[in-house]
Amino acid sequence: MPGMPLRSKLTKVARTAGKLVRRKADHRDGAELVIITGMSGSGKASALKAFEDLGYYCVDNLPVELIPRFAELALQSGEIPRTALVVDVREGAQLEKLPAILKSVKRLIPTRVIYLEASDAVLLRRFSETRRPHPLGTDTPVRASLTAERRHLKAIRAIADLVIDTSKFNVHELRSHLTDRFKAHAGGHQTILVSCVSFGYKHGVPDDADLVFDVRFLPNPHFVPEFRPLTGRHPRVAKYIRSFPQTKEFINRISDLLVYLLPHYVREGKSYLTISFGCTGGQHRSVMIAEDVGTRLRKAGYKVKVVHRDSPK
Repeated sequence: MPGMPLRSKLTKVARTAGKLVRRKADHRDGAELVIITGMSGSGKASALKAFEDLGYYCVDNLPVELIPRFAELALQSGEIPRTALVVDVREGAQLEKLPAILKSVKRLIPTRVIYLEASDAVLLRRFSETRRPHPLGTDTPVRASLTAERRHLKAIRAIADLVIDTSKFNVHELRSHLTDRFKAHAGGHQTILVSCVSFGYKHGVPDDADLVFDVRFLPNPHFVPEFRPLTGRHPRVAKYIRSFPQTKEFINRISDLLVYLLPHYVREGKSYLTISFGCTGGQHRSVMIAEDVGTRLRKAGYKVKVVHRDSPK
């Protein structure tokens, strides 16, 4: 509940619980506590907002020593069975108590720990864009603060139930990902974001590619003068590339392979998958293939974004 002071939130919880007798076990079905933690700048505020939209009772920066009491009150209350808390490095030295506290809380109520992180390069860019100071202070460079923060959070990351690297998510994609993962009847295959990326080998293979497919075996539209200034998104260019039987067979085989692989990646806890398709310049063949495979995966029920790294705008 954005804007509500922490004291008011806790008072409301206590008042609600005080009016209710302890419920029987069957009345506590569906009770859940989600602890959101992780690196500063990794998107914890956006994550908390996603849980609020899902109907969770949300509190930001709850002191760790109050978590057991909060969990007990939430469990007693029939009004707020699902709760979500953000706990992070703002707690200072008290954060070291969190692993032990979580052990006791998990015996009281079903609890899941979500740890958000991102690469240093992404976090540095986010701090630069927002111009917000790092919680560890302004006397230390942000890069050094991030290193110290990772050290402080290492033990907590090790016990997390779900680790999400938000480097490739924007705010909307992160919230959508969490919504799909935690809403009551979400299908498992919807809990992964698939990026289909086209690129040109002459510009180098994308550093973040999980799977790379070389499509330079297809006839090159670059050598057709009328197609040279266009891209693989142009209907005439796409039709030309699709006219070859090996194109259709490749798209069918790769799409079938990915539909088979994606549920296995989901079960392993992967939050996103980057599939890269490369041709010589990244303008024609790879663009068309990325678009068509992306369409196939969307039809299979996955969230897909298509990115053309080297294609002219």
